[in-house]
Amino acid sequence: MACVHFSYPLPASPSPRVVCTSFGPSHGATCQPFSHSVPCCMDLSDEGHHVMEPPIITEQSPRRVVVFPTDDVSLKCEASGKPEVQFRWTRDGILFKPREELGMIVNQAPHSGSFSITGNSSNFAQSFQGTYRCFASNKLGTAMSHEIQLMAEGTPKWPKETVKPVEVEEGESVILPCHPPPSAEPLRIYWMNSKILHIKQDERVTMGQNGNLYFANVLTSDNHSDYICHAHFPGTRTIIQKEPIDLRVKATNSMMDRKPHLLFPTNSSSHLVALQGQPLVLECIAEGFPTPTIKWLRPSGPMPADRVTYQNHNKTLQLLNVGEEDDGEYRCLAENSLGSDRHAYYVTVEAAPYWLHKPQSHLYGPGETARLDCQVQGRPQPEVTWRINGIPVEELGKDQKYRIHHGALVLSNLQPSDTMVTQCEARNRHGLLLANAYIYVVELPAKILTPDNETYMAVQGSTAYLLCKAFGAPVPSVQWLDREGKTVLQDERFFPYTNGTLGIRDLQANDTGHYFCQAANDQSNVTIVANLQVKDATRIMQGPRSTIEKRGSRVMFTCQASFDPSLQHSTTWRRDALDLQELGDSDKYFIEDERLVIHSLDYSDQGNYSCVASTKLDVVESQAELLVVGSPGPVPHLEVSDRHLLKQSQVRLSWSPADDHNAPIEKYDIEFEDKEMAPEKWYSLGKVPGNQTSTTLKLSPYVHYTFRVTAINKYGPGEPSPDSETVVTPEAAPEKNPVDVKGEGNETNNMIITWKPLRWMDWNAPQVQYRVQWRPQKMQGAWQEQIVSDPFLVVSNTSTFVPYEIKVQTVNSQGKGPEPQITIGYSGEDYPQASPLLEPVKALNSSTVLVSWQSVDPAQVKGHLRGYNVTYWWEGSQRKHNKRHVHKGHVVVPANATSAILGGLQPYSSYWVEVQAFNGRGLGPASGMTFNTPEGVPGHPEALHLECQSDTSLLLRWQPPLSHNGVLTGYVLSYQPLNDGSKEQLSFDLPDPELQTHNLTNLSPHLRYRFQLQATTREGPGEAIVREGGTMALSGMPDFGNISAMAGENYSVVSWVPKESQCNFGFQIWFKALGDEKLVAHLPPQYVSYNQSSYTQWDLQPDTDYEIQLLKEQVLLHQMAVKTNGTGRVRLPPAGFATEGWFIGFISAIVVLLLVLLILCFIKRSKGGKYSVKDKEDTQVDSEARPMKDETFGEYRSLESDNEEKAFGSSQPSLNGDIKPLGSDDSLADYGGSVDVQFNEDGSFIGQYSGKKEKEAAGGNDSSGATSPVNPIGTLE
Repeated sequence: MACVHFSYPLPASPSPRVVCTSFGPSHGATCQPFSHSVPCCMDLSDEGHHVMEPPIITEQSPRRVVVFPTDDVSLKCEASGKPEVQFRWTRDGILFKPREELGMIVNQAPHSGSFSITGNSSNFAQSFQGTYRCFASNKLGTAMSHEIQLMAEGTPKWPKETVKPVEVEEGESVILPCHPPPSAEPLRIYWMNSKILHIKQDERVTMGQNGNLYFANVLTSDNHSDYICHAHFPGTRTIIQKEPIDLRVKATNSMMDRKPHLLFPTNSSSHLVALQGQPLVLECIAEGFPTPTIKWLRPSGPMPADRVTYQNHNKTLQLLNVGEEDDGEYRCLAENSLGSDRHAYYVTVEAAPYWLHKPQSHLYGPGETARLDCQVQGRPQPEVTWRINGIPVEELGKDQKYRIHHGALVLSNLQPSDTMVTQCEARNRHGLLLANAYIYVVELPAKILTPDNETYMAVQGSTAYLLCKAFGAPVPSVQWLDREGKTVLQDERFFPYTNGTLGIRDLQANDTGHYFCQAANDQSNVTIVANLQVKDATRIMQGPRSTIEKRGSRVMFTCQASFDPSLQHSTTWRRDALDLQELGDSDKYFIEDERLVIHSLDYSDQGNYSCVASTKLDVVESQAELLVVGSPGPVPHLEVSDRHLLKQSQVRLSWSPADDHNAPIEKYDIEFEDKEMAPEKWYSLGKVPGNQTSTTLKLSPYVHYTFRVTAINKYGPGEPSPDSETVVTPEAAPEKNPVDVKGEGNETNNMIITWKPLRWMDWNAPQVQYRVQWRPQKMQGAWQEQIVSDPFLVVSNTSTFVPYEIKVQTVNSQGKGPEPQITIGYSGEDYPQASPLLEPVKALNSSTVLVSWQSVDPAQVKGHLRGYNVTYWWEGSQRKHNKRHVHKGHVVVPANATSAILGGLQPYSSYWVEVQAFNGRGLGPASGMTFNTPEGVPGHPEALHLECQSDTSLLLRWQPPLSHNGVLTGYVLSYQPLNDGSKEQLSFDLPDPELQTHNLTNLSPHLRYRFQLQATTREGPGEAIVREGGTMALSGMPDFGNISAMAGENYSVVSWVPKESQCNFGFQIWFKALGDEKLVAHLPPQYVSYNQSSYTQWDLQPDTDYEIQLLKEQVLLHQMAVKTNGTGRVRLPPAGFATEGWFIGFISAIVVLLLVLLILCFIKRSKGGKYSVKDKEDTQVDSEARPMKDETFGEYRSLESDNEEKAFGSSQPSLNGDIKPLGSDDSLADYGGSVDVQFNEDGSFIGQYSGKKEKEAAGGNDSSGATSPVNPIGTLE
């Protein structure tokens, strides 16, 4: 049903017809008023129309009216309505006519129900007290006002009384009463003195809600005779005062303390009723000495802190906006040092009536049934009564049209004459509610308010709604038909609404067409057409996908959608349901139709991102969740608690969970900083699981702890929390002693005791010292001790290499540390006094020998035997003895070994070997001997070359091997064809060791060969050198296709690229000048090898043309020309005397004579001539800076090559380095010329090579000079 807005003409009717412009949603329609805030009706006739309105109460007096002696009796009642409204009043349910009151002046305006009555005496209003109600009526019904309670109040007067002085002893309690006259309006009470000054109130002196003044205990300063209670009556705007009260306080020297006692309320409990929505005020006033304090409790639950206020020094509790949940017990507790007293308030919350469902005005057609619901609530439950046109239903005759059903008024078979105004009234002891509701019964022809020929568009799969808002009385029936006049409801996808709308769900393309809506009642029948167009639905083919990305990275979302081609469309991006736009100049977001790119992801970027594809008909959205992950955020709310545990060096640390940034926190790292001892350096105290937010820490004494906590997840640690406050633990005796205690001597008569000093956090005090004790081992004598601050102590005057028992204990101002463990140390070592006894050297093969010896007597070691140093060097070959620089080899073996394998030796050579024992002090004396290595096979020959001689012969040239490894006995030459399928290899001996060439004949001119040459000794053939090649015929004519020549001013370079298959051969290059041969010196031809690939000819004349010829055995192989650079040819001068021998000899003699004279002058000047001090100083410096002659040291041949020479190392490195494996052929020179060896006390090997390479000269033959026990003999490089 719809509202009539008079947008269409209404037909004239011979009889009056009532048409409403506004009505309620009884039939599914909501109507809005046409021109008034109340419904109106229209009387239509042939002569015209007149608007009709039911009576509406627009203004009325409040429910309670108080009349004071100077006031008139005034009651308001205004109403609107057409026809004109008539008013009447009732008082206490009886008709009241103000104008008929005798002796009174009554003022009442026309067309108004309000009136005022003026009396002739001050108390005339007393006769008008009662309950009034106003009724407003016209032909459409009667409206009714609520009940108005009229009360008359006289002039307030304090009753006469004799006020006696109040006498009380100091410290006792007292109550000064007020008892003001009663009033219908709330009063305001003030206590003042005669000077109009307020009595000061505090915890001891308080005015109660009843106006009395309470003293918890009186003081002599309370002694006054003018305590006056003032009462303010706002209604009469009057203030009256009570007679002054004289309070006399007797001083005493024996004030007695007493526990609290409640002055108000006086009993232990009380019951109160609080009204819902109103404030609740509870009060407790107590006496006692000392003055009690008041606390409020609620045993049944927590106080509603947002609605509770405490006033009057906590003596008054005010609870605002009381609700049902505030039911229950409230307890006040008065306390002082001697005890307590209490009072329990039991509060019951009740409520005046309030609406659950208020009856509404409705429009009905003839024959319909009306139901008006009136649902109210309150405590206690209100009583509901119904009136029709102001008359209680019970007083009406029993009519079958209406009945009361579950509080609702039901009227059946309505007729136009049943238009009425109904009243629902609900009442309980706290108030009443009234509602006027109007029932309109009208007859109207069917009318469709929806425009005809409307076009509706919707997309496939959606639901379309075709509107057909019909209006009429009785309510017209609505049906939807297709083109053929058949109902469309046969398809289950079509469904109607009660307001006439047709819904079509799951739209299909063939639903496009015309649909007809027909509305009919007993007055008329009307039809409209609705056009439906079904479009393609918008679809997102590929939407954004949820993803997890790391902070700082970029993410891209894509969106591909399809649309109906006839519709305008758009694609937008949203984040958390808000449209997303590019941010101006920022490159944070990059948005295109189908792409969204977010750069530099941060945690604030995470959320739900959606692609929205839309047309005017539909909107499709595809959503993806973006999670930004990374290391956790900072830990908030770090707090230090349980400080009382600091005496036990403990503290409790608590914090709030950090933001995990979408990756669970695995653990928290707890760190501390000591700003006094190590500022800005943080130390870890440990880690706790990620689900833990507090821990108790065990702390070290005397540390200034500042804590921080860092959360850690799989992406790493986050930012640390802000620093905590600093706590300082008390000092304590040390709990630890130093570790790594050692005793070692650096001289033969001392022992240095060292240890690793304690960390400052283990000092347990501002300073720490060390108590060092020592005594010889296995002697139970007294300990020697000394307290030191540094982490070492030197014990002097000890015997050589004596064991000592050592203890080091921590000491601070609070005491000593725990009893230390005993460590065994030794005084200083001396050099070993004995050398190992060598046994004959055993050859394992031509390059490896076994050196053995007998171990040294431990008593002669003078220290810890660390091992043996085996030094060996090459002296020469057995074939010939050369004095060359050699490398010294070193092998270091542990103390429990008595042999070493020396590998990588030169066969058929003579070696010298030395063995020395060593300890921590250095090397002992050496034992040495010479040994020879047996003969071995030689190395490969050097530089095997193939030269073409003819089509069937090759000349082989080679160089002897660099390493003979014995006496050469000749060579073995083998060769075989490569490309004829034959595997037969030809081999023959060349017994001459001096032979370096061999001519091979009878070779196939068309085959390539592999040639293999080996040198031999008595041990057999050695490594082979291999070459491949063929004869001249195989190579063909020499190929100089890529030959070129370039020239300078006096030279020319000829270059070519040798052909791969071309064999090497020799040829001649001849530079022949062109032109005047008398001016150019003749240049002879030069022999060149083909494999040489280039040749440079010097001594050419500038700016000259040369012909270059390549010749082999007088056969021209290639010819080319070149011209040198320059400005012109140099003409050769004719021969003169300057080229004669006698002239050259004369010039030479003159030069020699001049040199002799210069030398003599220099000698004379150096003996007695004058010269400057600077010259002398320079001469001295030059003299002192002269280097040592190379002849000072001898030379040795290297082990690796007879052609290598290196200076003998003169450094004496210490034994501190890695030990090479036994039998290693590496020279220590490769590691820098020094070796340092260390062993554990059990003899296990922990040494390593170390050092720096240095060049030195060595003295005669193999002499290395004196050796130091600490610094072993230098190595050869």
